[in-house]
Amino acid sequence: MIRIDNLTKDYGSFRALNSINFKIEDGEILGFLGPNGAGKTTTMQIMTSYLAPTDGNVIVDDLNIIENPQEIKKQIGYLPEHNPLYEDMTAYDFLEFVSQLRNIDSNSIKKRIEEVVELCGLSDVVHRKIGVLSKGYQQRVGLGQSIIHDPNILILDEPTSGLDPNQIAEIRELIKRLGQKKTVMISSHILQEIKATAERMVIIDEGEISADGTMDELMDKFQGATILDLEIAEADSNDIKSIESLHDDVNITDLDNEGENIKVSLEYPQEVDLRSEVFQYAGDKGWQILEMSRSETSLEDVFRQLTVEKGGTNDNE
Repeated sequence: MIRIDNLTKDYGSFRALNSINFKIEDGEILGFLGPNGAGKTTTMQIMTSYLAPTDGNVIVDDLNIIENPQEIKKQIGYLPEHNPLYEDMTAYDFLEFVSQLRNIDSNSIKKRIEEVVELCGLSDVVHRKIGVLSKGYQQRVGLGQSIIHDPNILILDEPTSGLDPNQIAEIRELIKRLGQKKTVMISSHILQEIKATAERMVIIDEGEISADGTMDELMDKFQGATILDLEIAEADSNDIKSIESLHDDVNITDLDNEGENIKVSLEYPQEVDLRSEVFQYAGDKGWQILEMSRSETSLEDVFRQLTVEKGGTNDNE
């Protein structure tokens, strides 16, 4: 298990992380989500011992990054957001070089490279120079170097950034395969990316944890609203507000009576369904409903509530 304990990081007078806490269970795929500048990369760099915290600690099983950074590094495979590759090397030579840096037994390097090449789908390009490979294949090489020493933990910072849709799908599938045997942490500022790969998400904004849970848990915790959009003919615009009498928590959020018909948006609690009541009420009033559509709070709305609407837009990471 990985435990983030009151982790704080200051850059001069700027506080990038403010005493954050969360856990990652063994074998879990965790999505670390937040807008640009929220503190995701800073957190990951501390977890991988690239940065020292101002305060707090990261505990991996019985080890911590203050006292045991080298031992923890051996357990972690790290893919930074800006994939550090030597473009004049072939993919094979680069993996061999990283194997030597990782002190893999020289008699085992060839076999391990073959395993990683197969797992990462690099067979067709392994003897080509990295600089001529597509961005998708370069990301595969980066993932290869992160797993060459067979770590228990993978920390991947924006692993699909800059890829086209086909490449994104391929990398997602690769991450899922890796997650079957390893603990994986993936950061992104794109909610769809986390939804496609992670089992649980931690949302960070302005250096503080805003939410932690599965998608269902977050939706349950942040109960939203239903929006019912109506287009009504034969209605008296002065009487339309009477529709709020249907329920104590019904509010008209938008009303357009400029055209021939009236367009109105109703907001009410998500656990309530008022469509039949609205239809019946309109009939009793002699109104004609031309269109009715319903939408509910989505995970994207929850994310916006926790980040954008708080004003989390600074660019320092």
